[in-house]
Amino acid sequence: MTLTPDPQTQAMIAAMPEKTGKSLEEWFEILSAAQLPTHGALLKLLKGEYGVTHGYANTIAILFRQHAAGGPPPEADLVAQQYAGAKAALRPIYEAVIAAATACGPDVEIAPKKTYVALRRHKQFAIIQAATQARVDLGLNLKDVAPADRLEGGGAFSGMCSHRVRLGSPAEVDAAVSAWLRQAYEQA
Repeated sequence: MTLTPDPQTQAMIAAMPEKTGKSLEEWFEILSAAQLPTHGALLKLLKGEYGVTHGYANTIAILFRQHAAGGPPPEADLVAQQYAGAKAALRPIYEAVIAAATACGPDVEIAPKKTYVALRRHKQFAIIQAATQARVDLGLNLKDVAPADRLEGGGAFSGMCSHRVRLGSPAEVDAAVSAWLRQAYEQA
């Protein structure tokens, strides 16, 4: 079975027997036998019947569905899907953010997810998401930084980031955005 190389997911898989009482393979057997058609139905079974916490239930369900489909989609496909169709014109903004982020250091990890791309070092320091057809949102984890000007505060991305910058063109990935990215990178 091929699993995503995401270190956080790997840590959850390693802790799964202790935290849930079963290994991932054992959960796969249970879910396979249940033959449930949707992610929500899998979550309901895991959380309701087995008492698995939401985080573990969600991870188990995602990995089970990926396994059933032959494995997770390649990372390049995830990015291509995010910047397809009406959001295709946003791809240059994404590329500008990636260029600014990778300039921070050689240990920047680019980790595409289904709806966003995480940027990590020792831990996640930023998120890039095609938010609308006209805008990319850059979420940043910045400690002790007050919101100002384009740097919005307030726990962006469901609390996964402390700040957000709305980007409407590659030119908006300027010196200020690069400085915020570097600061988040250095704090990670």
